Amino acid sequence: MIGLISGTSMDAVDVAVADMSLAGRTVVLTPVEHAEHPFPEDLRRPPTSAADLCVLDTRLGQVFAEVAARYEGDLVSSLGQTVHHWVEDGRCLGTLQLGQPAWIAEATGLPVVADLRVRDVAAGGHGAPLASTLDALWLADFDGPATALNIGGIANVTKVSPEGVIAYDTGPGNALMDAAMTVLSGGLRNQDTDGGFAGRGRVRADLLDRLLADPYYALPAPKSTGKEHFNRAYLDRVTEGLTMPAEDLLATLTELTARTIAAECEGTVIGSGGGMRNPVLVESLGRRVDLRTSDELGLPAEAKEAYLAALLGFLTWHGLPANVPSATGAAGPRPLGSITPGRYPLRLPEPVITAVTGLTIGRRERQSDGRGHARA
Repeated sequence: MIGLISGTSMDAVDVAVADMSLAGRTVVLTPVEHAEHPFPEDLRRPPTSAADLCVLDTRLGQVFAEVAARYEGDLVSSLGQTVHHWVEDGRCLGTLQLGQPAWIAEATGLPVVADLRVRDVAAGGHGAPLASTLDALWLADFDGPATALNIGGIANVTKVSPEGVIAYDTGPGNALMDAAMTVLSGGLRNQDTDGGFAGRGRVRADLLDRLLADPYYALPAPKSTGKEHFNRAYLDRVTEGLTMPAEDLLATLTELTARTIAAECEGTVIGSGGGMRNPVLVESLGRRVDLRTSDELGLPAEAKEAYLAALLGFLTWHGLPANVPSATGAAGPRPLGSITPGRYPLRLPEPVITAVTGLTIGRRERQSDGRGHARA
């Protein structure tokens, strides 16, 4: 399985290759290799017309295709690039992921599973966080309550306990920090690398109080959000009338992310995603929760969402539901996505009629050098 995703931070196209199989009611996922490939700068601009949307869908599909073609596999699964997530009054009414899968199928000759969120939305869910699918299976036998945390542009949690599974977006992960850096640097930088600015600043209580007053945090789960809400315009509104050094702004935004995540965590917290590379954020979280990384449990933290994409495609390929209704709010379990045939006639395996209940991580075998070549 080749899994592809470009997250809400739009900093890279993540790819992960996994050997996957079924052992009874358990999925066995063995990480083979993973890498990040640069995200084209010209594709960061939001589309403003149907023509722009067409160009973006095509160019993203070609970018994903170029990445996938560097790797060996039997099936590609692409979560694509979310460009809009439509939520009104606590309900998700639509979601749009771009990156036309036909380009991937044409470049690789492989069938492609894509458009993985919208079926859950059609069934009344939020189409997110789909990380709950991996987390619910992976942590089903965890000793005690656990929270799987992913910090991308938006942060999300999956809480697994004997009482069941619940998952939702907690709010901004890196989104507001990235927006601030983009503004402060005049577009030259889009992230606070290694928390360099935040580490030199102090938290401004007046700004933090404004940020924490956002109604989103008080909404009941399931819920989802995105950069449609937590964006540069939002940052402009919430900082209106305040002046402060750049370092203080970044320190406060980092504290916001840490506090809003920690408030939603229970038990052992297993972190992944790009935000785990920010030592200031990780240190602040570590003061509040029992924080571990997914690497400690065998799943590379920086590639977890790409491995999630691979898992979702694997489940769809076998006719299995790939959502967790208690997490997304959908009316029930649903198979997700659409399949684009590859070079040869499409031949699906016999559908699996027994639901899977667990996931184990096999021994990691190889590390990618970023060019599709693996090394021991």
